[in-house]
Amino acid sequence: MDSQTSQSSQPSLPSPSPHTFQVDLRGLVDLLSHHLYSSPKVYLRELLQNAVDAITARRAADPDAPALVRLFAEPGALRVEDSGVGLTEADVHDLLATIGRSSKRAEGLQEARSDFLGQFGIGLLACFVVAERIRVVSRSARTPDAAPVEWTAADDGSYTVRTLPDDARPEPGTTVHLVARAGAAEWLAADRVLALARDFGSLLPYDVRVGEEAVTDLPAPWDRPYPSPAARRVALGRHCHDLFGFTPLDAIELDVPLAGIRGVAYVLPSAVSPAQRAGHRVHLKGMLLTERAEQLLPDWAFFVRCVLDTDSLRPTASREALYEDETLAAVREALGERIRSWLTGLAAGDPERLAAFLAVHHLGVKSLARHDREMLRTMLPWLPFETTDGRLSLEEFARRHPVVHFTRTVEEYRQVAPIASAQGVGVINGGYTYDSELVEALPSVRPGTVVAELDADTVTAHLDAVDPAVELALADFLAAARAKLDPLGCDVVLRAFHPLSVPALHLDDRAARHEQARAQAEEEADDLWAGILGSLRGEAPRARLVLNHLSPLIRRIGSLGEPELIGTAVESLYGQALLMAQRPLRPADSALLNRAFIGLLEWATNGEGDR
Repeated sequence: MDSQTSQSSQPSLPSPSPHTFQVDLRGLVDLLSHHLYSSPKVYLRELLQNAVDAITARRAADPDAPALVRLFAEPGALRVEDSGVGLTEADVHDLLATIGRSSKRAEGLQEARSDFLGQFGIGLLACFVVAERIRVVSRSARTPDAAPVEWTAADDGSYTVRTLPDDARPEPGTTVHLVARAGAAEWLAADRVLALARDFGSLLPYDVRVGEEAVTDLPAPWDRPYPSPAARRVALGRHCHDLFGFTPLDAIELDVPLAGIRGVAYVLPSAVSPAQRAGHRVHLKGMLLTERAEQLLPDWAFFVRCVLDTDSLRPTASREALYEDETLAAVREALGERIRSWLTGLAAGDPERLAAFLAVHHLGVKSLARHDREMLRTMLPWLPFETTDGRLSLEEFARRHPVVHFTRTVEEYRQVAPIASAQGVGVINGGYTYDSELVEALPSVRPGTVVAELDADTVTAHLDAVDPAVELALADFLAAARAKLDPLGCDVVLRAFHPLSVPALHLDDRAARHEQARAQAEEEADDLWAGILGSLRGEAPRARLVLNHLSPLIRRIGSLGEPELIGTAVESLYGQALLMAQRPLRPADSALLNRAFIGLLEWATNGEGDR
């Protein structure tokens, strides 16, 4: 008998009996309030959402059906009435008593699902975050002969269902009664309910009121007609101030019909960090979904705050954020293109407004221009850079100088800027965020432009050499100076340059600084690690102290006859040059500065005593 026959002869085991999950409603409510939802206030959004969905469902079959939502706040309680599709007793058992079941799955409504706000069937369960008891009275519009039905539930998971007389609910629709939990009565107070209803539902397409106070405010500010563009800017500025608390520099229309998006992006009036995540307000079919949507725009567009309404983006389970999918990625790209178009439009037709914008937000535009060559080409005449000729655009600087020199760090720029400027060498400070990348990209949008990084060798080459006879006469002085600075990894050279007020210039580059850091680490390391670092010793150029022979001070120091005093003077020049370059000081540099200062004081006081 083969194995297959043997297996088939085994007696079959009985199938296990299916079981039903038991849900602890108290535990589920705690999960919702502490983990799914950011605040108890979402209970009101769920109530509004259910009411609006019920009206949408009724109007799918009867377009002329009334569309009313009314909220009535009472001490410790809240009543919400809608003229929606309503429920039968069977619907109540099937929908309200089954956690996770959505009324949007009801028969005849599947094809209209895209018109509903809710997608997850959590519904009234969220109300237990603030209520200890929920009572629902409903009458079905789809089954007019069915009696009104009452569903009453407590937060311990128990519920009752009963039918009511016809006069308990004469018209189709639903009324929800909430009784506050202990400590949650403030969430059902009239002022709080009105504020939350306006925040969540100001753009809802139906008539929503809290008592006699209107909630909806349509059309949206960006969709309203205005007598002039100036009046529109003023109105949108007021809307931005009410919503976000600032008056914008400008308002950018966000109209993406294919994605069902209408809204506005407000330009911040002050600079913000590119790392700061912007919070945008997103309405889904009129209902506020979130006021902290961070992934709505490209990262470079950190200088705007958006408010918009959409019918295409997908919410997360809590309906407080956007689901990251292909649709959101496409919307992000489309909105970024809209902001880009606004920038190019300013460059072409409104240079004054563009200049005002760039004075605040040039960093955001530079971030965009790094990846968008067309944007870089458009912004060349406008983007400001720090240069030895003052604050100029790349276009203007490139017209003035045949070679566009730049430094990669602010420290390098501060080292060479005064000297390079005096020698007629133009330099751009590329040490600020994105600047060196943009300078290097300049030839791609301005053919023929020569770009070169400015290093210590280039600066030294632009300084005038000293007559060999003069340098030979100062050989002893230069030898003493080199011997003094050699332990610090610094050479000494003699040049003639302007301005005369600069007696010495400290020059290095990244390779030299790397070698200095390696040498310092080698000195401080144990034997094993010092051996490893020693094997990494390179042939990088050393830093150099360039002495200015045109400076009267250098000429006087060069004529000194005391080697000790020459050493102290050279150390002082070295320390002063480091400070002028605003370089970070190593422990050895700090010790040198202190030693030179004390040495000069001793020399000065001893000289006074001798006199």
